[in-house]
Amino acid sequence: MYTKDDLNSFKRRGIKTEQIERQLDNFKKGFSHVNLAAPATIGNGIIRIDPENEKQLTDAYEAISPKAEILKMVPASGSATRMFKDLFSFIENYSGSEEEFLEFVQHKDSGTIYDFFSKIDQLPFYNRLSAVMWNAGKDIQKQIEKRNYIDILKYILTDKGLNYGDTPKGLIDFHIYRDFVRTAFDEHIVEGALYASNGKTAKLHFTVSEQYMNLFKDRLKKITKVFEKMFNIKYEVTFSIQKPSTDTVSVTADGELLKDEDGKIVFRPGGHGALIHNLNELKADIIFIKNIDNVIPDRAKGDTVKYKKLLAGTLLELQKKIFGYLEVLDKKPTAEQLDEITDFINNQIGYKEAEGKTFKDQKAKIKYLHNLLNRPIRVCGMVKNEGEPGGGPFWVKNADGSSRLMIVEAAQINLKDKEQKKIFEQSTHFNPVDLVCGIMNYKGKKFDLEQFIAADQGFITNKSYKGKDIKVQELPGLWNGAMANWTTLFVEVPLTTFTPVKTVFDLFRFEHRNVLKK
Repeated sequence: MYTKDDLNSFKRRGIKTEQIERQLDNFKKGFSHVNLAAPATIGNGIIRIDPENEKQLTDAYEAISPKAEILKMVPASGSATRMFKDLFSFIENYSGSEEEFLEFVQHKDSGTIYDFFSKIDQLPFYNRLSAVMWNAGKDIQKQIEKRNYIDILKYILTDKGLNYGDTPKGLIDFHIYRDFVRTAFDEHIVEGALYASNGKTAKLHFTVSEQYMNLFKDRLKKITKVFEKMFNIKYEVTFSIQKPSTDTVSVTADGELLKDEDGKIVFRPGGHGALIHNLNELKADIIFIKNIDNVIPDRAKGDTVKYKKLLAGTLLELQKKIFGYLEVLDKKPTAEQLDEITDFINNQIGYKEAEGKTFKDQKAKIKYLHNLLNRPIRVCGMVKNEGEPGGGPFWVKNADGSSRLMIVEAAQINLKDKEQKKIFEQSTHFNPVDLVCGIMNYKGKKFDLEQFIAADQGFITNKSYKGKDIKVQELPGLWNGAMANWTTLFVEVPLTTFTPVKTVFDLFRFEHRNVLKK
């Protein structure tokens, strides 16, 4: 039974009581695991673009881009807390005793705190850090000599200095140029001009946390004119927040609805899967989707730009074929045409029909084929798996015996099942969140993307809340269950297009370094 306060909190968020009931039911029953049929590999679900076809695909995109609505969407709501996790841990655990210092200097490998301080002057935010400390009467190098490591880290992480511990990752300084230091947000704005524009205007959309919205808008004002002049282009940049109506509840170890000390229900963001609703409010012919932390300096953007255009060209060619077949199905297709369309579906759109599929009559077959083709389309870049955590490309078996290409996370798989675990471990590629989407149908109308969500592909994970064990629920992931019923194509892209900054130590990697700095 919900209290009046509970009902008011639902109303404020735009949540219906039925949603809460479904979430509580999910906690009781759990989400079913996906049924892996096989890993998607080169030649079996992943396309490797032939060099001879590159020009054709690039030309296809460049020919349509001047007259098409093109948009780049960047999920950017994450804070930088995880990026600085090791620094926070050091602050919490290092006392500065002689014994701890001796242990500290013994660990000099890459990724250690000793390594961090030995190369701190190579970080893109070093000059800002040095300046803020200087203004406080402290010389950063002298502080290092005095072993005042905790104090320096506090100038990085707290409002004593840069306050990076409470800053969105998109607004952390990532790359140094001759006369400018760019954030991850800046680099996405630059990319918008390079591949996501019509030659005159670049449109970008960022999903951000409400608390950081003004910080992004302030940064946009600072950089817009600089990049508009640099690329001779105009920018149209919009923002949205994750909808409160997609928040989820949690339960205690006893299965009770989690409430705080004041008796109020504790809500949590529903994960990146909630962003399907933000995407559903956007309208464009082609939408690029890329994570906020996957950027690279201008000197190395060549492959990124090249493969974004190749993915978009692949989308357009597939879309052209699908739209043509849908128009045929709207008329009176011949048996020969139906066989051709069936062959195309089973070999070209990431779908495999159930063995022995039969139809009552031709009308039923036409309806079936039309349903399979008339869906939003996504072309996803896939990189070779080199041990990165996260989702991968698989053939997943549906309840009716058919199989469909999907991006699947480990949490969606029953790894206790030896066969499923074996298939999972045979995966050769990894999902870097590199998508190009077509959300318009063959009649020029936008799909309702909420109709293609696999609602049974959510996640339940164990967390803690004020020392108590709790279970939390996430909606089907944006590129997992939220797009599970899209037409999906996987295309291999090189590792040079995947350069994420997951921790502060990644900023020391050559990909992110300023090669001009000695």
